Amino acid sequence: MSRLHTYTASVTWTGNLGTGTSGYRSYGRSHEVAAEGRPTIPGSSDPAFRGDPARWNPEQLLLASISQCHLLWYLHHCAVNGVVVVSYRDEPQGTMAETATGGHFTGAVLRPRVEVAEAAMVDRALALHGDAHASCFIASSVNFPVRHEPEVSVAV
Repeated sequence: MSRLHTYTASVTWTGNLGTGTSGYRSYGRSHEVAAEGRPTIPGSSDPAFRGDPARWNPEQLLLASISQCHLLWYLHHCAVNGVVVVSYRDEPQGTMAETATGGHFTGAVLRPRVEVAEAAMVDRALALHGDAHASCFIASSVNFPVRHEPEVSVAV
């Protein structure tokens, strides 16, 4: 049995500098990403595309979504398999190729750094990254490879 989940958000352009999109340099790329009951995310384009470097760009948000999804599935798989995670940090990296007609991501690498409670949990903790990847809704929805370079250590 499959279930359908629907998600909503609001994206509002806030970059009208007075003349709208009358020219490529005449408007800001600033916008706000919102959803009911949640903090607003200040967005823009990548600075390479005249964006504000102080705001989140769509490429960063896509990469963060993949990393978040992996994190949440990983914690689930660890919890149900007796692996006690005491800390988790990821510093993912994505690569996008710009072409004459646009651009596309060519890949992403997740680099989770995990601490577990006991040395006996290390091997299983490493293996569960594969299960998390297989379960991740976001990673299975993108058309580029998502690799993992996890490290697991024992909390001191």
